[in-house]
Amino acid sequence: MYYDPDLSVAKEAATQAKIAQRLVGNQYSIDVKNEARVHLWYAQRFGKTITPYRSTEDAISTWPTTATALGVYVDENAQLQVFAPYGMNDLFMGIVRPNKKLITPSVYQAKVHKWRQKWPDLTVVDW
Repeated sequence: MYYDPDLSVAKEAATQAKIAQRLVGNQYSIDVKNEARVHLWYAQRFGKTITPYRSTEDAISTWPTTATALGVYVDENAQLQVFAPYGMNDLFMGIVRPNKKLITPSVYQAKVHKWRQKWPDLTVVDW
């Protein structure tokens, strides 16, 4: 994810292609989204209208769980920087805890169900 005031689908697709090209051979799939344009499609996908995000950090702070609300980037000094508004303890401890800022209980439960299939030892905090 990234934040760019250019809200065009073409720019987002070009950014996705550029990043995918740099990660050729990577075993993981990537999903590149411009957080500045999420409000344009969020209601159709999740049934809830949201206000436009003001920054990448603003978007991350609404992600569905405390453990997944995490961003990492390389700064101008080539140093890794971490943005974790709820800390990283839940991530390191395998705890799934809802971030109720934006999601609904049904969205949370769907994520919990999917993740438990992959990682059955997760500790899940009820809604």
